[in-house]
Amino acid sequence: MKWPLAALVVLVPTRNRPAELATTLAGLAAQDHPFDLVVSDQSDGSPSYATPAAAALLRVLTGADHRVTVRRHLPRRGLAEHRASLLAASTARYVLFCDDDVWLEPGTVARLYEAIVELRCGLVGAAVQGLSYLHDHRPAELAPFERWQGRPEPERISPGTPAWARWTLHNAANPRHLAHRHLRPGEPWVAYKIAWVGGCVLFDREVLEAVGGFDFWPDLPEEHCGEDVLVQHRVIARAGGAGILPSGAVHLEAPTTVPDRRVQARDVVGRHDPLGSP
Repeated sequence: MKWPLAALVVLVPTRNRPAELATTLAGLAAQDHPFDLVVSDQSDGSPSYATPAAAALLRVLTGADHRVTVRRHLPRRGLAEHRASLLAASTARYVLFCDDDVWLEPGTVARLYEAIVELRCGLVGAAVQGLSYLHDHRPAELAPFERWQGRPEPERISPGTPAWARWTLHNAANPRHLAHRHLRPGEPWVAYKIAWVGGCVLFDREVLEAVGGFDFWPDLPEEHCGEDVLVQHRVIARAGGAGILPSGAVHLEAPTTVPDRRVQARDVVGRHDPLGSP
């Protein structure tokens, strides 16, 4: 299949996760939608993409006419800098950040793309599902669910607001349970209100760059987290955002590669953030 220059790029930051990265690449290889791919590695030893399994999947992706780039990005300067460098490495209109511990079921990328084009908002996310919790039903955590009726509106999301309380929607296997409860027969997908989405988020580049992307990274120490939440809140405040059901994103539930989570990006650069105002 020969596709035109992709309007969408998938950006995968990775570190010390060879098995998980190969699984992520397997999910991407099963997608029937045009995209470019950039894999950026910060492993302590050999790059995660250098294993036979990952190399085989990269060949599959290349053979399907995806433009594939793999690279080492060292020294490490933290998650935000890594994401900033990935954003700078591409020019596609739509930017999908997919973490290296997420498997996407077939059709997920096409569904995300269709949703962001139709909704005309700043971001659309597929919340990762921890399927080891499949039989753990949490009705109270699903209570904040609310569909978007029409185009998502800009909103400011901060601790203590009703919008912040939506974070429980994405715990455990909640996205799967939400889909069973709210996806109606014949609906290809449902857009709903979010606090933020972890692991798999498609941005409109124009909006992402308008709020500065991840260029706040020099203000953060190397060990930090929450850079994705801060950026999503800036984008949502400017142009709105949504989660979609079904998610199609499965969390591999591997141990975190960021065990030190004491520094939250919001607490350093995001508090009283003028870019967080609609």
